[in-house]
Amino acid sequence: MPTVHRCDGFRIDIRSRDHNPPHFHMIGPDFHALVSIRTLEVLEGTYTRKALAEAVAWAGQRTDALMSEWRRLNERD
Repeated sequence: MPTVHRCDGFRIDIRSRDHNPPHFHMIGPDFHALVSIRTLEVLEGTYTRKALAEAVAWAGQRTDALMSEWRRLNERD
């Protein structure tokens, strides 16, 4: 599972062979949330408001790159 970004106290991963919709995992010591790449909304899980704000600010500038990485790891022939 590639870590695509490390923040203060958590990381953002995109997993291979994962389920739709395209999303990233926001993983901290006490939380794990799935966030939609397209809408930047939490799909499920727990999180802190600070971590979510930081992740959304970072991901909002990189949605095309995140979608490319999602496709590379998850699209099947």
